[in-house]
Amino acid sequence: MIMRLQKYLAQCGVASRRKSETLIEEGKVTVNNEIVDTLGAKINTEIDIVKVNNKVVRPEEQKVYIMLNKPEGYISTVKDEKERKKVIDLIDVKERIFPIGRLDYNTSGLLLLTNDGEIYNSIMHPSREIVKTYIAKVKGIFTEEEMKNFQIGVDIGDYITAPSKIRILKVYKNESLVEIKIHEGKNRQVRRMCEKFNHKVIELQRISLGEIKLGNLLKGEWRYLNEKELDYLFKL
Repeated sequence: MIMRLQKYLAQCGVASRRKSETLIEEGKVTVNNEIVDTLGAKINTEIDIVKVNNKVVRPEEQKVYIMLNKPEGYISTVKDEKERKKVIDLIDVKERIFPIGRLDYNTSGLLLLTNDGEIYNSIMHPSREIVKTYIAKVKGIFTEEEMKNFQIGVDIGDYITAPSKIRILKVYKNESLVEIKIHEGKNRQVRRMCEKFNHKVIELQRISLGEIKLGNLLKGEWRYLNEKELDYLFKL
């Protein structure tokens, strides 16, 4: 896997990414016994030998960051007492990965999985307010007044949501397609927000998480995050 040197050092637990950059600039890092003192250098984690202060550094376990297009009918947990299908059953990797957050059983779309606890905590921390974008097919058509409620906050019974965004993408005879952006992750939140105004959700898909987008990944397919996506995660 091709990776920036400072990221690799951070993953090895040498130091934070910023401190790792300092170590590089101070000439304390070598790659294949050659000093690397400029930022932006990349290594092949499979074959290159990295040393800090003349000591080889390696991750205890290779960190992996995976995007899955979760199909409906799968649960976003590692274990299930009811023996339902699990998202991790769709991903064939040796690392012990776990989902970052959840998607409801009947919801499809972008789900991230990793074995990196720090990234998990960073994404899940409420202070991050990472925008999650959903496409929902619903019964009926939202009125302007109903959509204004999304911008203020929707009372879903036991909770008033933070302001969110909604726009109509397409109108059918008795149904409509809407895009909804939220930065919270309450249980069944999008469905409950729509149902507050008697718009039953027929289909629901998450298409983005912050700057990470689902793109053309098919349902049930997965891939490793690319460098641009990893940059975004590590800057959170």
